[in-house]
Amino acid sequence: MVRHAQAGHAPGLPDSERPLTPRGERDARAAGEEIRRLAPALVLCSPSVRTRRTAELLAPGVPAEIERDIYEAYPDDLFDVLRRTDAEIASLVLVGHNPGVHELVTALTGTRLDGFPTCAYAVIEIGVPWEEAGPETGRLIRVGRP
Repeated sequence: MVRHAQAGHAPGLPDSERPLTPRGERDARAAGEEIRRLAPALVLCSPSVRTRRTAELLAPGVPAEIERDIYEAYPDDLFDVLRRTDAEIASLVLVGHNPGVHELVTALTGTRLDGFPTCAYAVIEIGVPWEEAGPETGRLIRVGRP
């Protein structure tokens, strides 16, 4: 699970169109070094510009699916996204937004995190098939941030 990298603000620009800042670009590349070691088979990504760019930098060459249901989502919505994942996918990256991603990590693992800043990631092992993903079906392996 990854929260998008730092995005800029521009007057009149819709939230979904906010691009990454130079720091966000650097952070996403740095986080990608860790993420790529996990050999994800799929990236599930919100349709916003900042999440799509974060995903591109995290996992270049990995197939990506844009999931509208990740944008402005909360844990129940994100559990639904996970449950729709093909059973053949062994490892995936979900790139989304707070508070949903932070709350999903907490719900999925039962682990309380004090925060989940931009470009933070949580590596979680899920002990059930995707279709059964739900509260406390995952085990937090590590949390990181570039």
